[in-house]
Amino acid sequence: MSAAKDKDRDTLERLLAMRFAAHPWHGVPIGDGAPEEVMVYVEIVPTDSVKYELDKATGHLRIDRPQRYSSFSPTLYGFLPQTYCGESVGARCAERTGRSQVDGDGDPMDVCVLSERDVSHSGVLLRARPIGGLRMIDGNQADDKLIAVLDGDNTFGHLQDVWQLPPGVLDRLKHYFLTYKQMPGEKRVVEIPEIYDRAEAHEMVRRSQADYGREYGDPSERVNTLLALLGLSRSSG
Repeated sequence: MSAAKDKDRDTLERLLAMRFAAHPWHGVPIGDGAPEEVMVYVEIVPTDSVKYELDKATGHLRIDRPQRYSSFSPTLYGFLPQTYCGESVGARCAERTGRSQVDGDGDPMDVCVLSERDVSHSGVLLRARPIGGLRMIDGNQADDKLIAVLDGDNTFGHLQDVWQLPPGVLDRLKHYFLTYKQMPGEKRVVEIPEIYDRAEAHEMVRRSQADYGREYGDPSERVNTLLALLGLSRSSG
């Protein structure tokens, strides 16, 4: 590539980053430290009386529904950017639980983040370390909930594995996820057949990244594709 083309490419990348906000799911990197350290986009904080959810098309938070009961999320709750619960995530769930076939739920990987500090609103990014997870099945779909600690948190930041948590914390998380989708007059089958450790949480991060690549392509190639469409391909010179 010529020096002029290289300069044009760098300028375009810089201008795009300044002009447009990154899509929280597709445009924000999970981080070079994954799976040990990951970026998290927060959708819900413990004081929220409505359930917020990312609108996948626009990248904005939308109100999914009011919380029907007095149950509030016990932790910060969100997802890992550039992950997807697809074939590989579903296959791992089937393998670990002995089910014949389980599908991924088609969403990014969910994560609960423990912190002693209050976070007043959602729609923020944070760095966290996965230490375990809940193997949750909603209907016949894998809907894992990773458990992570906020990077640098004074109370939880030193924890290395989910089994170091007080039992009451795990019980609270299990109760919330087994009940928060239940609606009056509906019967919804939600199960948590397994609580898993840090090593398995890392495996689920890797699998959800692989599923994302199969579903949406390699994130690192998107700028190359855009540049090629604009006649500034890195391969041109």
